[in-house]
Amino acid sequence: MPKISNPLYAEKVKKLSKIESERLLSRMSGKLPKRLEKEKLSKEEALALQMELEDEQLQEWRKMMAELKSKIENKDKPKGKEAEKAKSADKDKAPSKAKEVEKTKKVAKAKAPVEKSKKVQAK
Repeated sequence: MPKISNPLYAEKVKKLSKIESERLLSRMSGKLPKRLEKEKLSKEEALALQMELEDEQLQEWRKMMAELKSKIENKDKPKGKEAEKAKSADKDKAPSKAKEVEKTKKVAKAKAPVEKSKKVQAK
């Protein structure tokens, strides 16, 4: 009979109630149930292997969820950086807008005497 890779799971199996062990057996899939039916594994060994498998799957799931959360957080951070860039760009544009206003005032002043001369000619 194959040995259980981790004796920790064998101890956990011994502490399981009858209902918990039945639930664990019902979640078994793949080769484990077949090996159990052919009596290549004892019930305790099969339960321990199933527990180990489920723990490995849980760790993989947690790792993937952590990666997804970090990706989501990273997506939110660039938006903040883009907003900061936009604000800084607006600050940079503000002086140029002031320059444009000054230019229009100069143009208006230059046009103003021309308009007065037209009024004088019209009278």
